[in-house]
Amino acid sequence: MNKQKIFVLDTNVLLHDHLCIYNFQDNDVVIPIVVLEELDQFKKGNDLINFQARQFARELDKLAADSMFKDGLPLGDGHGKLFVATGKPYPEEMMESFTEKTPDHRILAIALFIGKKFSKRQTVLITKDVNLRMKAKSLGLQAEDYETDKVKDIGILEHGVTVYDNFDESLIRALYEKNAVPRHDFPLSDGELFANQYFVLKSGSQSVLAHVDSVNQVVARVEKHHAFGIEPRNAEQTFALHALLNPDIKLVSLTGKAGTGKTLLALAAALSLNKQYNEILLARPIVPLSNRDIGFLPGDVKDKIGPYMLPLFDNLSVIKGKFGPQSKENLIIDEMQRTERLVISPLAYIRGRSLSDVFFIVDEAQNLTPHEVKTIITRAGEGTKMVFTGDVHQIDTPYLDMQSNGLAYLTDRMKGQDIFAHVNLVKGERSYLAELASDLL
Repeated sequence: MNKQKIFVLDTNVLLHDHLCIYNFQDNDVVIPIVVLEELDQFKKGNDLINFQARQFARELDKLAADSMFKDGLPLGDGHGKLFVATGKPYPEEMMESFTEKTPDHRILAIALFIGKKFSKRQTVLITKDVNLRMKAKSLGLQAEDYETDKVKDIGILEHGVTVYDNFDESLIRALYEKNAVPRHDFPLSDGELFANQYFVLKSGSQSVLAHVDSVNQVVARVEKHHAFGIEPRNAEQTFALHALLNPDIKLVSLTGKAGTGKTLLALAAALSLNKQYNEILLARPIVPLSNRDIGFLPGDVKDKIGPYMLPLFDNLSVIKGKFGPQSKENLIIDEMQRTERLVISPLAYIRGRSLSDVFFIVDEAQNLTPHEVKTIITRAGEGTKMVFTGDVHQIDTPYLDMQSNGLAYLTDRMKGQDIFAHVNLVKGERSYLAELASDLL
């Protein structure tokens, strides 16, 4: 029996990762012709999903050969073959349940046809659409999510500050007296600590905030600092500001529920460092509400995107509210906006811009795919710092979840790198009402 599997791909998998066809090892990959039809509808536009569609079209064009419609096109060493399957007639069992010939049902018909034609091989439909997976299983067809870039352990995204109780009092005193102790003198093993990890050490009534300084190979004390009028209200926010202000840390991810101060802290840190960067960019992906495109909103482009950018302007208003209208700080902010050294914009509008000597904050990063996050980071030039913020429990795109979103993927893959730090903010600081609603509703 041929042990190689046959994977039939849905459109949303290609829009999630345009290079996914190379991630199925030596198994064969089938793209239904209806998927190519659907991709045509996504090729025009400035959103990241449109970019994915165009990139896959280019990738397929590089491979273009008549063999992919007949005997299959080899994808290279260690890979199987790529096939494009044309439309197939509806089998009787489908007609009983799914009479309407939608694109999803046409994909199901092709997958069922392939499963019967190659009955000695295992045929699997790969889709990020939960409903389509359920429909496939109702017909006896195996269906799975696209697992390649899923995070296996999301513990780092769910827990707040690590606390070590009953710690050695002499080391706590040494951190206060010397501000740092050599890494090799620290009693915790390498398996427990990693680069730029933040934690609290306690012994009775004594406690100290600390982090692993991988540049100097020490465990250093973390002091409480404020940034442009914003002061940390808890240990997590103190750690977040430390990472944001640390010049040795070039990439930061901040996770946490609404009201924990992720974006506010990032923006305050950027403003306090404004002399060190040519530009501060604050961007977020536009995810239309209720599956309605922004085109339905009245007005010109600025009017349409304005509602999506309001949360970012709200954070800026909070910072400006810490000072008087004619204060030096507010004048700095107004001047930076006037000269476009401080730019708040949809993420798609940032594409193609130079990212050298920039403090770049990407808000709502949980709505990005892993590939989109990679595309953004790989464009960082010299002197640039990137900060990704978001709540992995509030994902607004239909084909991402806690394990497959770009923010979780970034945090999982970068953990332990010398230039990366992650802080998960747990305690809400917006108001008691907001905290209660976040926990109970």
